[in-house]
Amino acid sequence: MSRRVTMGLLFYPRGGSAQVVRYLAKALESAGWSTSLACGSLGEPGERTHSESFFTGLEVHAADYGPAVAAFQAGRDPIAEPVPMHPSFEDRPDVPDRIFASVEPRLGERLATTWEPLLSAAAEHDPEVLHLHHLTPIHEAASRRLAETPVVTHLHGTELKMIDRARDLGRLARDLGTDLPGMAERARRGDLPPAEAVDPARRELYAGTRWPRWRHAPHWVSEMKRWAARSDRFIVISPHDRAEVGRLLDVDPARTEWIPNGVDLSRFDRAEISAQQRLARWRRWLVEEPQGWSEGGAPGSVAYAEEDLRAFLDPRTGEAAPVLLFVGRFTEVKRIPLLVRAYARAKPRFERPAPLVIWGGFPGEWEGEHPHTVASREGVDGVFFLGWRGHSELGEGLACSEVMVMPSINESFGQVFVEAMACGVCVIAANAGGPPSFINTDGDRPNGWLVEPDNLESLADAIVETVNDPKAREERARNGYEVTRRDYSWATLAERTAAVYTAAIAARAA
Repeated sequence: MSRRVTMGLLFYPRGGSAQVVRYLAKALESAGWSTSLACGSLGEPGERTHSESFFTGLEVHAADYGPAVAAFQAGRDPIAEPVPMHPSFEDRPDVPDRIFASVEPRLGERLATTWEPLLSAAAEHDPEVLHLHHLTPIHEAASRRLAETPVVTHLHGTELKMIDRARDLGRLARDLGTDLPGMAERARRGDLPPAEAVDPARRELYAGTRWPRWRHAPHWVSEMKRWAARSDRFIVISPHDRAEVGRLLDVDPARTEWIPNGVDLSRFDRAEISAQQRLARWRRWLVEEPQGWSEGGAPGSVAYAEEDLRAFLDPRTGEAAPVLLFVGRFTEVKRIPLLVRAYARAKPRFERPAPLVIWGGFPGEWEGEHPHTVASREGVDGVFFLGWRGHSELGEGLACSEVMVMPSINESFGQVFVEAMACGVCVIAANAGGPPSFINTDGDRPNGWLVEPDNLESLADAIVETVNDPKAREERARNGYEVTRRDYSWATLAERTAAVYTAAIAARAA
């Protein structure tokens, strides 16, 4: 007889946490736990963002965000709708899921009330434990409807980044003689202090902040701390985040377990394909079925011609050129503009052609500089924007690539790095956040490259080395492959997760 867990995920299927839910829930079955899920959904059956399609095989109780998105497009507040749109931990312009820090407390109450019946329905069969992803109003709903059920909170890092930024902005506001609501009001009146009034080390933070969007940050940080205090156990995805939980949420480390994200080893594995097969895939993704998009453009607004595919073949040998691949959303922490500029700096030193493919960018969403705009404005050749593709296609893309390069800072874990390593692809990451927990550059068995964060030259040098030294590339790829097989299977991680459930139940019973 299976034991039962109910999971809660405020968001519709889009980011890494949804992938974790999908794979972990399936693996938990083998560990003796059946899963029900309360989550968000968007779109029609068959679409990647539709929860019942994405989480096929799971018992799903979904909040349909379609009407809220339609309300946003009609000029209404999507978080004030009968089924409110979920807020975000990221501050992006002109999107229906605006950042939590800009959401009025009264709308937070609406969110909690909406999720009470959804969570209750998912928990109809009396779960032994609740597994709630992120810190969200689902925690408030759980405290009202399922107060006696132990709670395991799974932090994926984005909430910690928002809390940390709110703390930094709060300190900056105090130094300017006010607080975050005060800064929001001054921005509304148009009388913010000049940049010269700010310490030079913090001027970029000051100038890059849309202060009205952070008016309600103190309320949400307080709420998240309150929800954290009510949680029985925590799961974090890296040692870095374990330290952050203690620093930002005042959580006892003894209540926190580090469990990295895993890899579907049946989907992500090494694959031998010919140069022509590789070229056929790039042709389909870039020429025949383009999904790349420019700033303000729709998917497919960036497309390529047959002659552009010459960049994927070495003209001297006719063999496939080594491909550098980035995978992810166009968020500021990913540092994609830095990657484009580092590629431009590295390319003249290449001993063979090596295109850079940008795989991702959820349509219409970006923070900071749009990477396609950077590449176009600065005339960077050899960069290809493939657009947003389903996770099911990523394995095929990795089979056509030699290097995964993503210079993110403050990356809580870095799921795509481990997926790349599982496919025998070597990786380049910034020496910050989660990646140093699984990327080793020292000793006898290095499995990737770590570069200095936000350092153009360090990143360019690593790119040059991976392109020009195929032996080093192959050695590190081989070592990374072995690490993923040993440490990152979902079956192994599900057993560790089940142990956290048991600990949470025992703690509540004590």
